[in-house]
Amino acid sequence: MLVASGLAVLAGCATAPVAGQQAEAAITPRIAALVEANRVYPRWADFPRSTDPLPEPVEVAGRVATLQTASDGLATDAARIEWTLQDPATFVAEVNSRMDPRAMAPLTPQTPAEIEAFAEQTRRRGAAPPPIDRTPPR
Repeated sequence: MLVASGLAVLAGCATAPVAGQQAEAAITPRIAALVEANRVYPRWADFPRSTDPLPEPVEVAGRVATLQTASDGLATDAARIEWTLQDPATFVAEVNSRMDPRAMAPLTPQTPAEIEAFAEQTRRRGAAPPPIDRTPPR
């Protein structure tokens, strides 16, 4: 009896991949056709030409000069900034000295009674509203 049940289990395992392979074999030609249809990448000649005229080289040079001037002005402005952060550890200590850790701590229940009150309040807030009376008016 034990041998027969073991053979039945093994026979079931042996036929499962065959069904999957048949389904996979049915899909394989479609995948191959899709891959083959999309194998060629578009060429530059396939893209439409722009109808806008190209800017003249003088105009491009003017735009580049404008960007360079703006970049130089930004670099000058950044150089005038007085950078005060010398040591990150000193900065962190200075900021921490100005903060009250008790004001920054989250409010959490501390005692079992506070925890139970918080849980009860949460349960009340999570209760469903009363059902709507759906009887038609007479």
